[in-house]
This record gives sequence, structure tokens and C-alpha cells, in this order.
Amino acid sequence: MLTDLLDHNIKWATERRREDPDYFKKLSELQRPDYLWIGCSDSRVPANVITGLKPGEVFVHRNVGNLVHRGDLNLLSVVEFAVEALEVKHIIVCGHYGCGGVNAAMDGHRHGIVDHWLQPVRDVAESADGQLSKITDRETRLNRLCELNVAAQIDSLARTPIIRSAWQRGRDIRIHGWIYGLNDGLIRDLECGVSGNEPRPSGQIQTIHSA
Repeated sequence: MLTDLLDHNIKWATERRREDPDYFKKLSELQRPDYLWIGCSDSRVPANVITGLKPGEVFVHRNVGNLVHRGDLNLLSVVEFAVEALEVKHIIVCGHYGCGGVNAAMDGHRHGIVDHWLQPVRDVAESADGQLSKITDRETRLNRLCELNVAAQIDSLARTPIIRSAWQRGRDIRIHGWIYGLNDGLIRDLECGVSGNEPRPSGQIQTIHSA
């Protein structure tokens, strides 16, 4: 019931004020997170919860498949605000194993408008076909595609004028590629990150997942 959500909110807010009477006053006066999180919309992958960060400590953008469409004004607005106004130091692109978006991109069925949104996933799969076709287990193959998709989105983000301009001005911003396991709750660093002083990632990342 929706009333349960409102009741939970009252309980949560009351507990925060009991712990710190100035909690909401301080929270409302300043937003200065070090991190921008670009993740999947999947309800099982909440950025604050799985990283143990508090409200105000991470700026979040989520979409189906954790994609970086360079024509997506919503995402670009978030990135620009995070970089220029909030002055974040780290941008985390985090995918997750068992991603429904990745599965939908590759299952051969029509799903509606989301099929257009997920085209970059199919592009990644096509470019990595030589590697993926050698993986006989479907779940393992899709999980490897989830990893490769994260690396591809880092490359796409690194090519945006927003990030390029920030790096040219000497901003110390690092982009990280992570992936989350629904089965164990752990985040893995795919080690495909990049900063302004390094070449952009090639997508040739280490395989992290094991079936």
C-alpha cells in the first residue's frame, strides 16, 4: 500500500532527527558529492545502498542498461551539472550481472521503444562477436556482454565534449567501470577506468564473471 511508504518515510525522518536534530538542516544547505554514479534502472541495484553512502554523498543517474547515449540530453545534463557545478572527482559507470536490458537487447524479441534505446548493447555484442561466440553457456555469455557494455559506455562518456573540456582544463576526474553481482551483493572493479592523463579504454577488459 502507498500509505505504507508514507509511514516508512515518517519513521525514517523521525529516526534521523532523533540521531541528529540538525540532520535535515545540514543536508538541505549543501550538496557536494565526490561521486557521479551512472547505473542501471534495475530496482535491485540502488547506488546508495550497495555502496554504503549516505544521502548527499553520491549524485545518481540511472537508465535501462546503464548506457551513455551521447545524444541523451537527460544524461548529458546530469554529467555537466555533476562536473561543472558539483565538481565531482569520480564518475562510476556500474552495470550488473543478469541485466534485463542486456538480455532484452539480445533475446531476438520485440519489446517496443526500448529496442531503440538498447541498440548500443547490440553494437557492443557485434563488435565482440569473436569473443562472445566462444562462450557456450548463455548466462555466462550475457554476463560477459554486461562487462563489455560497461567498458563501451566508459569510452562513450570519455568522448563527450563535457569530459574532454574538463580534462583539457586540468580537472582531475577519473571514470571507473564497475559491475555488481545480484547473487552475492559484491561490486567488482573491471579495471577499465580512465582519466585525462591516460588513453581511452579499448574495451579489452579482464573477464571477471565466472559461471
